[in-house]
Amino acid sequence: MSPRPRATVALVAERANVSVASVSRVLNGQPASPELAARVRQAARELGYVPDAAARSLKVRRTEQLALAVADVGNPVYVSMMRAVETVVKAANYRLLLSSVGSDPDDEVALLASLAHGYADGLILSPLRVTPALLDGLAAAVVPVVVVGTLPRGVPVDNVRVNSGRGVGLVVRHLAETGRGSIGLLNGPVDTVPGAARQRGFERAMRELGRPAPPELQVAAADFTFAAGREAAGRLLAAARPDALVCANDLLAVGAVTALTERGLAVPDDVAVSGMDGTELAELYVPPLTTVDLGASDRGRIAAELLLDRIRRPDVEPRRVTVAPRLIIRASTLPAGGKQ
Repeated sequence: MSPRPRATVALVAERANVSVASVSRVLNGQPASPELAARVRQAARELGYVPDAAARSLKVRRTEQLALAVADVGNPVYVSMMRAVETVVKAANYRLLLSSVGSDPDDEVALLASLAHGYADGLILSPLRVTPALLDGLAAAVVPVVVVGTLPRGVPVDNVRVNSGRGVGLVVRHLAETGRGSIGLLNGPVDTVPGAARQRGFERAMRELGRPAPPELQVAAADFTFAAGREAAGRLLAAARPDALVCANDLLAVGAVTALTERGLAVPDDVAVSGMDGTELAELYVPPLTTVDLGASDRGRIAAELLLDRIRRPDVEPRRVTVAPRLIIRASTLPAGGKQ
């Protein structure tokens, strides 16, 4: 007879009909309801679950390494964030490991699970999509994690966020004040956290101005990249002709300017274009792009400081810090003719 397979946390969770995160909390002595704790312990006994001493030792072993995981290491906003994180962790005598996880939450869940291998003492994660599986992965993580981005209220994880919807409102009002009458939105995927926030911010700002936000003046790109922005702007221009475009990040804005130029339209005389993120790309581009600085460097610095403090003081209450957006006005949104 072949030996019975070794019981795992996942098998305990399946037997108890609870999440892996719930099993981890109970078995690690963290708060849980009496009924939940009883179910988990009963399932563990029935399966003969024995904690892996080697895995547990990884929770206290120090690697002097911290990890930063972002969707796209080529995006200038993440470069700014990485530089700020590296400055803080280097001063604390840690090395920084950088990981590009794309936009699939399953890859981020796998990364969180891999922390059990002990390659880092903590993680800063900036997810584009937040799913129940990702929240379970955060709860079950064996090392401290700080999330850069918006999380649902009540998630017990240190969190640094920015009100990007308010940032969209800043630029919409600026465009209205400079005489633009037909304002469109070139967004990223609306099923992402930033895409949804920018969509809500745009619709709210247009309502506050008493203006319609017709569907033909709004388009969602397939990704937050230059190529996706160029393609999406082409689709929007085939259906409508706005005199201003609010773009959900600076890469999309550069793609939009390229699409406009290819159609013989001038920026800003024919169409004003703004970006978001406040990257160096916006400042160096011609014409220089109006953008909303979302404080990538500040968010990276704060996240690193929170992570280091969490490592030193694991029992402090989870913190949530919000960074304010800032509008930077440049030539790409000057009124037609260049007159203020």
